[in-house]
Amino acid sequence: MGLSIGIVGLPNVGKSTLFNALTKKGVPAENYPFCTIDPSVGVVAVPDVRLDRLTQFSHSVKTVPAIVEFVDIAGLVKGASTGEGLGNQFLSHIREVDAIAQVVRMFDDEDVHHVAGEVDPARDIDVINLELVLADLDMVEKRIGRLERDVKGGDKDLLIEQSALRKIAPVLHAGKAARTVALDEKELLAIKSMHLLTMKPILYVLNRKSGAVNVDAEKGDRYTALMQFLENSGGQWVMVDAGVEQELSDVHDDERDEFRRELGVVDSGVESLIRAGYHLLNLISFFTTGPDETRAWTIHRGDAAPTAGAAIHTDFRDKFIRAEVIQWDKLIAAGSYAKAREQGLLRAEGKEYVVEDGDVMEFRHS
Repeated sequence: MGLSIGIVGLPNVGKSTLFNALTKKGVPAENYPFCTIDPSVGVVAVPDVRLDRLTQFSHSVKTVPAIVEFVDIAGLVKGASTGEGLGNQFLSHIREVDAIAQVVRMFDDEDVHHVAGEVDPARDIDVINLELVLADLDMVEKRIGRLERDVKGGDKDLLIEQSALRKIAPVLHAGKAARTVALDEKELLAIKSMHLLTMKPILYVLNRKSGAVNVDAEKGDRYTALMQFLENSGGQWVMVDAGVEQELSDVHDDERDEFRRELGVVDSGVESLIRAGYHLLNLISFFTTGPDETRAWTIHRGDAAPTAGAAIHTDFRDKFIRAEVIQWDKLIAAGSYAKAREQGLLRAEGKEYVVEDGDVMEFRHS
């Protein structure tokens, strides 16, 4: 399952620094707008202690984690939807991702220029979100115009698409995201190919800087406005220090916690971001484990067993008979598959079984 999250934001808010920390991949992070000319892509493992425990349990030769693809997209500016900066070139890159991680600068630093002259997180979010709305509005209005002619033939699919877009257009005109519009399954399917930017789930990445004046530490008007926006919009967010995380990306695991304490950064913002991105897309992991390999497989929450099996091979969906299932911690506690079976912990599940996060599964097919 290909899963990608686009890292977006204004110039000089820490996007490429964060990308470097995420992927340990050296993309440009110089202090000037538009230094990232082409989107860079990095594949990141989803941290999961369950996978490590199962690897130890099975003495697996190989461990394969779930992954998320992060795409570093150059800075957007006010007017991007009409071509300002590098405008539409990068808006098109955002259309290709599954979700958006919007990096929001939380620190004052005279040595790092801000395109608006001063840091104001809530205002910066408004600038980016409005550009995404305006880009979608332009696309929706053009499509509605073409549909006025095409629907005269009575095509049902086009009529459903027209209905959906007529609901979305006034919401975009009001400056709100398309994802706030109530659409049924047919309408959602009809507009899926448009890849509307504001239909994508969004995660706000609040980027602090160690040693600088940070908005959240001040607890002033800027922080209050930001928290009010996040609360009122139901926005999901994580706090990171991208600079520290980049420094720590090359430190050995055994020394990393000590460095964190010295720098005053207790938790790994990068790991929180990766997990949050995974959950933002409503994804879960199930596992297969044995002497050769322990692997995390990515599926959508609510997927039934045959659909989950297709992540491994289409035969497990098309020729599905049953799946043997046990939660990862119960398997480890039992000590072996044989003992789990003796204790009645290993269950045989059919086609209707909805896979749970953390299931260990073995599939049977005809």
